[in-house]
Amino acid sequence: MCISSITLKMTFTEVSSNRCFGGYQKVFSHESKELKCKMNFAVYLPPQAENDGEKLPVVYWLSGLTCTEQNFIQKAGAQRYASELGIIIVCPDTSPRGCNIPGEDDSWDFGTGAGFYVDATADPWKKNYRMFSYVTEELPNLIEDSFPVDPNRKSIMGHSMGGHGALICALKTKGKYCSVSAFSPICHPTACPWGKKAFSGYLGGGDGDKSWEEWDATCLVAKYNGPPLEILIHQFLKENQLLPEKLVAACTQGKVPVVLHMSEGYDHSYYFIASFIGQHLEHHAKYLKA
Repeated sequence: MCISSITLKMTFTEVSSNRCFGGYQKVFSHESKELKCKMNFAVYLPPQAENDGEKLPVVYWLSGLTCTEQNFIQKAGAQRYASELGIIIVCPDTSPRGCNIPGEDDSWDFGTGAGFYVDATADPWKKNYRMFSYVTEELPNLIEDSFPVDPNRKSIMGHSMGGHGALICALKTKGKYCSVSAFSPICHPTACPWGKKAFSGYLGGGDGDKSWEEWDATCLVAKYNGPPLEILIHQFLKENQLLPEKLVAACTQGKVPVVLHMSEGYDHSYYFIASFIGQHLEHHAKYLKA
């Protein structure tokens, strides 16, 4: 198979293709049935994808507030490590776009660019804002149908809002992902300003609504009873928003191993992510190739 010109089985449009560390960094668009809008996603295909008949492991990356599929592929420097390890990386966008929902573009931390990886249940968001189902079902199905991916070897990671997304995807779909990691995730959204704003809009109800706990990693991990899952986190501390200490305490309660690196001197930017992305991909490779 020539990865420079893959014949897609699904209705995709190739937006861009760039040679990168022996493989290809590509971006595609498609009409999402789950989100009812046009969505972009990026795929890094390492050189091993050229090997006929070989199925490769895949890692899904979920980006944070205000991001698109472009931030990670341009700034994280992950392609070098993915090329060496033989891992495909898939990066979806962070929300539906252009849905013409009143208020979707009013603020940077809600609506466009801020889907929070939940399936909305409140009007007017519930028709389009179904990022959890998109990330865990629709997009993987499309990827596995068109790319040389082993469906039994997938992992997930993310940053900030995307770190929250990666954690809940792994915890809610027990056994779907071989491993999970996060950079400065929003660990306890039911108890922080970003989370409360998003959940009250997408899920309805008020502060303290019990239904919100089904989308909170700290609440989910405290009662986790799925297959073994080790969580890796590199944390830049942001007071009142990220709350990593709450997640660690809940991991102890749920008997889920967690490795937390407090990254002194770093900030919430992609300089932080680029500094440690190699460690995260090595973490995933350990489980994906076991």
